[in-house]
Parts: sequence; structure tokens; C-alpha cells
Amino acid sequence: MRVKFPSPAGGGESQAITPLANIPNGKYNGLPMVKGYILIKLLPGFESSAMSQVRATSGVLEVNSLFGHWDAIAVAEAKSLHELSRLVLNQIRGIQGVQDTETLVHGEI
Repeated sequence: MRVKFPSPAGGGESQAITPLANIPNGKYNGLPMVKGYILIKLLPGFESSAMSQVRATSGVLEVNSLFGHWDAIAVAEAKSLHELSRLVLNQIRGIQGVQDTETLVHGEI
């Protein structure tokens, strides 16, 4: 895919954009991806189907079951914090059986 970005001179420069599904090594066009750890509380009886749907969500790298206050944890990557929040709010929270989420954003020291 190619996108035109405006230049200071008023023209546009065509630049290749990599689809999220083809991103290697946690980078998007050479920039680091935003990684989030999404804690998920599930409704009883919906655990299996909800976790399958979370696993199938674009941007989700891994989903694991937990015991305790949270029922599952998903690891997701997005090109920006805004995109990560859209993934959680518009996709994961919309899955039947997902009762609550808490997202922890990965940070490097």
C-alpha cells in the first residue's frame, strides 16, 4: 500500500505502509510497536468461546488462562497507543462473554 504524505513544499511523497498483519519483530515501518497486556474478566459459561474470539482478533499475539481476579491475559501490539485503545474498546470489549478489561502498557526503562 502506498500513501501520500504532504511535504513542506506542498507536494506529496509516496511512502510504502506495511499492513499490521505483516509486521516483523515488533516494528511498524521501522518504529517500535506499542505492546499491551490486557487482563480480561469473563462471564461464566462463555470462557471458551470468548477466548477463541480474542485469539482471532487482529493485533492479539497470545491469550492465556489465569486463575484469580482475572480469567485471561492477552498480549497485543499496535502501531500506536490510540490503535491499542481502539483494539481493546472496539474489538475485545465487544466480544460476548468479556465482562471487564484492564490494559497494562509495556514500558522500557
